[in-house]
Amino acid sequence: MKRIIVLAAGVFMAAFVASAQNVKFGHINMQEVIYLMDETDSARVEMEKFSMDMQATFNAMKEEFDTKYRTYQQMGANWTPSVLAAKEQELSDLQNRLVQYEQNANIDMNNLQQQLMAPIVQKANAAVEKIGKLKGLIYVFDISSGAVIYADTAQSMDLTVDVKTELGIPLDKTLPQAQPQM
Repeated sequence: MKRIIVLAAGVFMAAFVASAQNVKFGHINMQEVIYLMDETDSARVEMEKFSMDMQATFNAMKEEFDTKYRTYQQMGANWTPSVLAAKEQELSDLQNRLVQYEQNANIDMNNLQQQLMAPIVQKANAAVEKIGKLKGLIYVFDISSGAVIYADTAQSMDLTVDVKTELGIPLDKTLPQAQPQM
């Protein structure tokens, strides 16, 4: 009986080892793929335009504050206490509006970035899934996320070129030396 159990365990282990050798893993640099997609270029242009518009509005508000502050400094000595208090309150309100505008602009910029990047990431993920299935892979690891401590590139299939091809990214298109953060 012991012999049968040992034999069965041995057969099970051999089958497990044999099946484990057929397990295929892949890896990809998703940050590179997403950065090089044409849609990301379009999103980057839209975010830069939005940022410039927000900055122009902020600069106009700041100029209004600076003008009123210079007037306050120049004329403050001639004003009555009630006018002086009203002007100080006006400056305080303008300063609060500047701070609030800057906070809201940052929130709006983050929301726009998420809105623009979500379909891009979804498209890239769909391409990875398609290539992974075509290659018969069980797992695909994103090496750009830093979650992979070690990858034996000889045993793991690099899907970056295949996914770039699937997404229509020219193979000679590469990352710039210093990447802006998206």
